[in-house]
Amino acid sequence: MPLVEVPLHIPERALPKFVAEFLEEATSRIRDFVEVRQIRVNGFVPSDFDVVFAGLEAVAENDIAPGDVFLEWGSGFGVVAMLASLLEFQAYGIEIDQELTACARMLADDFELPVDFVAGSFIPSGGEALVERLFSGSESWLTTIADTAYDELGLGLSDFDVVYAFPWPGEQQVVSGLFEEYAAVGAVLVTFDQLEGVRCWRKTAQARSQVR
Repeated sequence: MPLVEVPLHIPERALPKFVAEFLEEATSRIRDFVEVRQIRVNGFVPSDFDVVFAGLEAVAENDIAPGDVFLEWGSGFGVVAMLASLLEFQAYGIEIDQELTACARMLADDFELPVDFVAGSFIPSGGEALVERLFSGSESWLTTIADTAYDELGLGLSDFDVVYAFPWPGEQQVVSGLFEEYAAVGAVLVTFDQLEGVRCWRKTAQARSQVR
């Protein structure tokens, strides 16, 4: 199998003060955004940021990733990408909703965090058919259309050492499939699940192409 799970030892410890202050402000802005916006944003459910920070900290401290280039798929307010930046990753985020992308940029600017966000699809060019096949006709908020997000970043998926995603139920297969197909060998995929918490997989070999 191209993806092998990497066990994460996540010690219980208090958040650093600057991280706690950042998360307090980020959470307040997300709450205000949800209350004010009249139309629900499809797929926008924030992660448990304390848990995700601890997981990313474990990835960083144990040198699990081959490098420090980080991408958040479906970045929303960009909080996870910014947490990665606080852990000294070179962080980026891709988010389909332009309003959320603007909010993420504002939050990053206010905390002087060097994170780049683009509005668009995180599906790499050529991956549309793969996504449609893996969904097998089931309904999802996830777009199946690739666009120019990676071109705007000036990076391809294979340039990232860590990719983070918070897949909805039934979407883990799509996230894993895209990562297997397009990520570099050695890169790691980090996901969050409300029941299973933070999990991590390493791509150990080039996948037999799933794109048809």
